[in-house]
Amino acid sequence: MSAHLLFLVTEDWYFCSHRLALARAARAAGYRVGVATRVREHGEMIRDAGLELHPLGWRRGERRPWREALAVVEIARLYRRLAPDIVHHVALKPVVLGSLAARLARPAMVVNAVAGLGFAFASPGWRAAVLRPVLRAALRRALATRASSVVVQNPDDAAAVGALGVAADRCHLIPGSGVDTARFLPLPEPPGPPVAALVGRMLWDKGIGEMAEAGRLLRGQDVTLELVGARDPDNPACVPEATLRAWDASGAVRWHGAVDDVRAVWARASIAVLPSYREGLPMSLLEAAACGRPIVTTDVPGCREVVVDGETGLLVPPRDPRALADAIARLAADAVLRRRLGAAARRRVEAQFAREIVVGQTLDLYARLLAGRGT
Repeated sequence: MSAHLLFLVTEDWYFCSHRLALARAARAAGYRVGVATRVREHGEMIRDAGLELHPLGWRRGERRPWREALAVVEIARLYRRLAPDIVHHVALKPVVLGSLAARLARPAMVVNAVAGLGFAFASPGWRAAVLRPVLRAALRRALATRASSVVVQNPDDAAAVGALGVAADRCHLIPGSGVDTARFLPLPEPPGPPVAALVGRMLWDKGIGEMAEAGRLLRGQDVTLELVGARDPDNPACVPEATLRAWDASGAVRWHGAVDDVRAVWARASIAVLPSYREGLPMSLLEAAACGRPIVTTDVPGCREVVVDGETGLLVPPRDPRALADAIARLAADAVLRRRLGAAARRRVEAQFAREIVVGQTLDLYARLLAGRGT
């Protein structure tokens, strides 16, 4: 009988963008694969991939404790009913609530994927400061069980979970979700004045405010700054729509909203930017690098794993609009430098972050866990 693998993810769109390729590969390798998630617009895509879909009633931005408790009960019932061999919790909320459910239902093995430490660890605001010790305590409890393995995306997060008591032999560094290098191909330098684009959710923690201020500082220079991505009202760091529209109206930075195919962004933009405060491993930068775009990003966990400063892009201090503007201006003024860094960025993605590499590392982890169990 094939092993049963079940993913627990908050939203169906996130599963499709970050874990669908892994699930397909697991199914091709002989696993029975299921997905437990909130279903909105991507349920058919999940089913069409041959995966079992288990809709959940939870919501990513939920803050009411009694609703979270009901979610734990719902997940525990699902685990008892399905009796999976491996449950793979993806991101902080599934890690915390899924681990509580696992204590009740006791699935065979748990993989806790800490895909970045999120708002509470990245934001300098008071709400994050209040939430941080609570989340740290919840993570310590969630990750403490010897029955679980922990996957992190960068060395800083590995150190962070180690400080929570996770033994080194239970912590596995797997760099992100992998990039489809056959789909994201090197693109020619677009004609006209350079465009520097930030692709991501419109969150303060992504450095959206710093990007807008850099645009104001660069006004009048031969470069255009763009924000590409939707707002995320479930996240407490969401930038108000009125603020985004005011920036757009001022001409400091153009806000385009979400796009169906991010390759269209890199067809017109010659510089990728992400002045984030902290990441797991930003997919948006890896996709830009695969398209041969040089990167300007912050010297923080997750971002600095993507960029070798001066070789594949430029690193700047976080929360520093002037340094950000200077780095963008440097690349905008030097087409030769852009092409050199962009070509090196593509080579780095092929060597370290290609989808087949990352998916293979995760499947190897599953196989080791099952072998240790005697399956």
